[in-house]
Amino acid sequence: MSGQPVEDDELADPNKANAAPPAVVVLAAGGGTRMKSARSKLLHEIGGHSMLSYALAAATEIQPQHIVVVVGHQRDQVQAHLAEIAPHVRTAVQDQQLGTGHAVQCGLAALADLERLPSEIVVTYGDVPMLTSETLAALLADHRAQRAAVTVLTAVVADPTGYGRVVRDADGFLTHIVEHRDADEEIRAITEINSGIYVFDSAVLSAGLDQLGTDNAQGELYLTDVLSIARTSGRLVAGHVIADSWQTEGINDRIQLAAMNAEMNRRVLRRWMQAGVTILDPATTWVHASVDLAPDVTLLPGTSLEGATSVATGATIGPEVTLVDVEVGADATVIRSHGSLSVIGTGASVGPYAYLRPGTRLGAGGKIGTFVETKNARIADGAKVPHQTYVGDAEIGRSANIGAGVIFANYDGATKSTTVVGDCVFVGSNSVLAAPVRLGDGAFVAAGSTITGDVGPGDLGVARGQQRNIGGWVLRKRAGTKIATAAQQALDAQAAGTQENSSTEGSER
Repeated sequence: MSGQPVEDDELADPNKANAAPPAVVVLAAGGGTRMKSARSKLLHEIGGHSMLSYALAAATEIQPQHIVVVVGHQRDQVQAHLAEIAPHVRTAVQDQQLGTGHAVQCGLAALADLERLPSEIVVTYGDVPMLTSETLAALLADHRAQRAAVTVLTAVVADPTGYGRVVRDADGFLTHIVEHRDADEEIRAITEINSGIYVFDSAVLSAGLDQLGTDNAQGELYLTDVLSIARTSGRLVAGHVIADSWQTEGINDRIQLAAMNAEMNRRVLRRWMQAGVTILDPATTWVHASVDLAPDVTLLPGTSLEGATSVATGATIGPEVTLVDVEVGADATVIRSHGSLSVIGTGASVGPYAYLRPGTRLGAGGKIGTFVETKNARIADGAKVPHQTYVGDAEIGRSANIGAGVIFANYDGATKSTTVVGDCVFVGSNSVLAAPVRLGDGAFVAAGSTITGDVGPGDLGVARGQQRNIGGWVLRKRAGTKIATAAQQALDAQAAGTQENSSTEGSER
């Protein structure tokens, strides 16, 4: 497979040669200075996950004996991230950035405790998030099938500027790779580029690394020179061409980061549309690779589904919705709302303009309506919180109805407490439930009440002061204002009406 691209459906079985698994060295020590960021380039996200996580997932899925990540610049950040997402990997430190050849030397040093190296070493990068395990498996299978000393993953691109060029002989066999800075005009005209991703015979790699020099424009140890050394010694160097050049793309700045995010999202959306999801406007819809969608889900414009969000069949999300780690049940609807770490039940409705904070669980057929904020709230089947309400640390029973402007006062300045609302409870508008309180099944709370004690089943809770009106207050305290003028006019009209009624009654007598 030295000259023709490999399509996705032509990927070979990596175990067909029955060889022992390889080791994988992931190069992740670069400075990433063009990102202009205090955060390591490798921790910037593509589709909601660090670009380094994609490289490690692809490497892990080919089931290698060992994975070594070579770290350097901002290594404290990178090592902390590795401890979270891939504690199974080894790390090696490249203190000085002396080239890719030096980085691989550092990686092999991390395997020095082994009795012997695996017979094959796969070398890849931490900033190629589109690279798949299927591509690595096909590269490895091709390497074994051709009994090559080195096999390099290549791609043909429209603009090869900045990439190393793959040079082949008249028979199409790869002879060497020339870095862009070291290339003359003839070499720069070549459009087949080196991805920097390889499979090496480990003995060939070790011997070649020992022979590297720095006679090049960068003054560095080039890993690509190992290919020329292998070829000079009579060993076969193969090139494995991939049709999907995005898999070879690295990320060096924010512009490339945005382009990669857009391409990743385009592929994710395409896959879900092919699986039966309706996406009304793909240009404004963003779905992380880790999201799960069922057939007949509808996503409306402005929707962003992130993290471990899952949406069941028949649900409609959007427009203008952001959900992070939210489970949405079948036939539910979510409109112009934000939610995280929450569960929305079958047939439930949320929004518009609702805010579901972590711990919210809305039951089947329930409602969280306009300008409602919930936190650590369990709202049972059929219960409704229609509008302008804060529900914090609460348990609301089946078919309960919470009126507009109700506040679940869960915090007293020192302790957060829970309010329990029973089944079929009605809480009147503009009430405050000062936790901890319990409202029994079928209880009523009168509008405007501040409830500080329990209300029994079927009882009416009323907690508000007696209304009293202070006559003439506006005319005395707000004299000369528009409101006083309006009040005086109303009083005058009222008095005139009273006089007229009195005259009419006298004439009738």
